[in-house]
Amino acid sequence: MARKSKEEILIAERHFDSIFNYDAGTIRSKFLTELRDNQRIMGIRCPDCNRVYVPARSTCHKCFASLTDFVPVANTGTLTTYSIVNSPQPYSPAEPPFIYGIIQLDGADTGLVHLISGVDPQKVTIGMRVRAVFNEKRIGSIFDIKHFKPIGGER
Repeated sequence: MARKSKEEILIAERHFDSIFNYDAGTIRSKFLTELRDNQRIMGIRCPDCNRVYVPARSTCHKCFASLTDFVPVANTGTLTTYSIVNSPQPYSPAEPPFIYGIIQLDGADTGLVHLISGVDPQKVTIGMRVRAVFNEKRIGSIFDIKHFKPIGGER
């Protein structure tokens, strides 16, 4: 359940071997709220080195400046690396085989880890262009992005 304040702070429940809640904080909550309410991916730009982080964070990992400048980035990007998961795990977000990838979104300088779908695991390639697919029902979670799928030749 979300607490109301000047900025909406989201609380999420995750099911692993144990159940816990965590406070996403002001910066991450804005990132998640934009996914939920607007199907828009927001980065955060460093005022000193101009680096754009996705997902948003509060401190630049390059120069340690405080980050507050949200900027929209594209829902398209490039797959920079990936892993094919073949073994079922209780915490897996999908049934194997599935693909985890790191996507550098257009307009971002960092990678976002997410699921890749719509491509045969044996045909996925580094450098593949992908697009975010949003869930119809969104709740303020990174999984409001259902997965990323290849651009062109999608299934």
